[in-house]
Amino acid sequence: MVAADIHSVFLNLGEFAEKRTVEYDGERYEDIPIVLSGLKEKDRRQLVSDHVQGLFLVSSVLHCALDDLGGNQPEKGTRIKINDEEGGGGFFREFYVASSVCELGMLRVELEAIDE
Repeated sequence: MVAADIHSVFLNLGEFAEKRTVEYDGERYEDIPIVLSGLKEKDRRQLVSDHVQGLFLVSSVLHCALDDLGGNQPEKGTRIKINDEEGGGGFFREFYVASSVCELGMLRVELEAIDE
């Protein structure tokens, strides 16, 4: 039942999910349903010896089906790119994987990026 609910409920294109193209580990996954939530900017933690101004840490959470990424669970510290519009076009934003959990075929991937 859970496997059937992944696409019909959690990744329902009519309510929660959007089709996006994801690039991970040298592979391109075209128009897969994802939910990208919590895209927000926080002040970047600044070290005493760090004099860079105007950079922010962008964090968000990616939810998608493990099967839609070819069965590949993103590993912590790797890079993943997600585009901002359907059809594979638009701008690809690059993130670092902060953590990744797979439960019952559904991925929850915490992402981080540095933005100006």
